[in-house]
Amino acid sequence: MKAENEKILVGDAWVYGDNVDTDVIIPARYLTTSAPELLAPHCMEDIDPIFAGEVKAGDIIVGGSNFGCGSSREHAPIAIKASGISCVIAPSFARIFFRNAINIGLPALECPEIAAKKGDRFEINLETGRIENKTSGEIFTARPIPDFLRHLFELGGLAPYVRARLEASS
Repeated sequence: MKAENEKILVGDAWVYGDNVDTDVIIPARYLTTSAPELLAPHCMEDIDPIFAGEVKAGDIIVGGSNFGCGSSREHAPIAIKASGISCVIAPSFARIFFRNAINIGLPALECPEIAAKKGDRFEINLETGRIENKTSGEIFTARPIPDFLRHLFELGGLAPYVRARLEASS
């Protein structure tokens, strides 16, 4: 039984290796805009040309170590989120990618032992950090997402979160 405030994500995995950098997440030739709807069709195209055409809303990315390394562009998590990805799980993230993901409302979970094959079905509980690979039956644990960050994700990122807090205090 799930508590009413638990945030459960369910989606199929897109799996990538170690050191996936921001230049392959969203190539520099598309950085003439930061509009999510213009970035999404080019997300991952240099590493996975079929990604943008086949990703479904709610899918997840399972990355390797140091996911999101490279330049500090916030375009990378924007493109990922706009493509429909609901969460990125990796053993580790480049710190600036991790912060940018949180700032735009994209859950990024660190899970050192995560393992997946492309297309594996996952169920992720953001409140408890429980990650279940429904295809293989494996269960993993990430650090749970604190309440305020889950609320930030629900509102769509840092800017809407701050606006809501300011409105609530006035």
